[in-house]
Amino acid sequence: METNHSAAESDNRAAVEVTKDRNGIEQVILRNLRGASATVSLHGGQVLSWKTERGEELLFCSNKAIFNPPKPVRGGIPICFPQFGNRGSLEQHGFARNKRWIIEKNPPPLPNDSNGKAYVDLLLKPSEDDMKIWPHSFEFRLRISLAADGHLIMISRIRNVNSKPFSFSFAYHTYFSISDISEVRVEGLETLDYLDNLFQKERFTEQGDALTFESEVDRVYLDSNSAVAVLDHERKRTFVIQKEGLPDIGDEEYKQMLCVGGAAIEKPITLKPGEEWTGRLDLSVVPST
Repeated sequence: METNHSAAESDNRAAVEVTKDRNGIEQVILRNLRGASATVSLHGGQVLSWKTERGEELLFCSNKAIFNPPKPVRGGIPICFPQFGNRGSLEQHGFARNKRWIIEKNPPPLPNDSNGKAYVDLLLKPSEDDMKIWPHSFEFRLRISLAADGHLIMISRIRNVNSKPFSFSFAYHTYFSISDISEVRVEGLETLDYLDNLFQKERFTEQGDALTFESEVDRVYLDSNSAVAVLDHERKRTFVIQKEGLPDIGDEEYKQMLCVGGAAIEKPITLKPGEEWTGRLDLSVVPST
């Protein structure tokens, strides 16, 4: 079944396919002309896979990842909303990643965003149970696009449909697949302040030109304006992370996984009634030495 006729009609071969996983949960598979693909689960609105045209998987998904709702999947790109980590009274990383999202057929338009892309628009609204633990009415629209050049683009629009203001924190918690953490360095964080989660969120300033990993790292880098690059020397590829509306960068690592994602954590976003916030993440991969 093909949905999203605007994308399909503008380009007959940039395809959007809706299938089901083994738990019967709908998944959307996006494919571009060159054969790159992305898989999105409606459980959590979570990207589970992003592959190059050669079929190389770019995202990490834990071998222990349990595709068993309501547990969130460890890997891919979970959406952290309305809370990041344990910085609040809600469950770890908030509830959006544990909810069933729906495909929205006619969302409010996003200017200049559909050209030649395979994309899907998802929508999350709070349930009665959500309102008991976080009593704020919102509409969370998420467009996930796979561009002709293989870029994976995520645009979140969160609107306050409440009669009073609310505040939230947010992150695209992107798990990149890497060869080995000892082979990786991250550039674009130099001179930034960061909160170190391994030291009670104490604030430090990044001294090095590039971040390398000899021991565990779990940090939130603050007020990052520029692109961030993750260089994997063994696989000879570099991930480039660009973002808008997301001042912070979360960074944590394990052996074959590096989690680097755009976020708004230190200063929560406040929306007045009727206001909308937009946060955009653009991921790409390029060959490197």
